[in-house]
Amino acid sequence: MTRILVVDDEPQILRALRINLRARGYDVEVADTGAAALKAAVSHPPDLVVLDLGLPDLDGIDVIRGLRGWTTVPIIVLSGRAGSEDKVAALDAGADDYVTKPFGVDELLARIRAVTRRLTSTPADTAAPATTAAARVGRHTVNLADRTVTRDDGTEVRLTPTQWAMLDKLLRHPGKLISQRQLLHDVWGPEYQHETNYLRQYMAQLRRKLEDDPARPRHLITEPGMGYRYRP
Repeated sequence: MTRILVVDDEPQILRALRINLRARGYDVEVADTGAAALKAAVSHPPDLVVLDLGLPDLDGIDVIRGLRGWTTVPIIVLSGRAGSEDKVAALDAGADDYVTKPFGVDELLARIRAVTRRLTSTPADTAAPATTAAARVGRHTVNLADRTVTRDDGTEVRLTPTQWAMLDKLLRHPGKLISQRQLLHDVWGPEYQHETNYLRQYMAQLRRKLEDDPARPRHLITEPGMGYRYRP
């Protein structure tokens, strides 16, 4: 059973989400402060976090950073902050998705299903050549079979499920241009068609982790207005 930690300081939202998520078979834990959320995540690690940014004690961005210091658990932000700067800040801190309040329960459930699919999915592109089971990005070896990234010095690099899904799609098609729409569809789901800012933020994260010079990438290449490609 998928365990979801819901973090929000509005009691009615906590109650509504707890009822709706449990009715659909999820195990739900709730927290109304950032400190309580971080404590709950340590004591009972969730499979997914739904997080409000406007908490009474900590800013939600700081909670994301606190979680990302030790876990790759998917995080869906649920916030009344609708500005693009807030969305960019949340995604850059490590959030996997962003839903603006007021929200529909069906929309949130669709986002949750999309994220949990990335948790449980395995690469299904059997047409990809066997040589893509392992690939080099800068000074890193990416093993797509066991989902590990290792630096040349032996240090392991952690990636979130969303980062993995995006990197996997590119590395299994070396040299091929993958369109923005295709990446959004395959990584986030068919309901995502225009969230190109997600692609920019996640590509920036991958470059910071894998490229020798993130500002001048040699392997994870942007084709402006079209998409992205992996250059071996």
